Amino acid sequence: MQLNGLIYSLPKELKLLIGAFIIVLSIGFYTGLLFVGETSTANPNGIEEQYLGNENDEEAEIMKFKKSDKEMLTLVHNHILSMSIIFFLLGLILSITNLSRKLKLFLIIEPFISVILTFGGLYFLWKGALWMTYIVMFSGVLMTLTFTLAIAIILYQLFKQNGVSK
Repeated sequence: MQLNGLIYSLPKELKLLIGAFIIVLSIGFYTGLLFVGETSTANPNGIEEQYLGNENDEEAEIMKFKKSDKEMLTLVHNHILSMSIIFFLLGLILSITNLSRKLKLFLIIEPFISVILTFGGLYFLWKGALWMTYIVMFSGVLMTLTFTLAIAIILYQLFKQNGVSK
């Protein structure tokens, strides 16, 4: 079965469904990034502080405490499960776009690696491996970039007819 470029021949109703899904999914994904920015200031110290606490910093504006076992396991569990479903569905849709095989495989597989590195990294950071902060940051940025590129490709091709505007 030929999947490459199948997106162009989908019925209009299915294209609208996929488009609506991709837009709502993107709103949820980027809202999550806003939350990360608000809670950890998206820098190494902020990430460490979010999970390890800052009770030793007498000048901290907001007091934060180290996450409990239950909080960390819930966070890692929920994010790995939900993000794997998100990237599985996104990968299914991406598989019917018209892309080179290597780029398509990268965009389909990379987010799963980043999910494990990001949320597994947060767990190991919490366990004391402070260098994991940089792995978490790098994998989180890479996951966001691949998500954004995949979304852009899908939306672009979804509303094109064999490369020509509808």
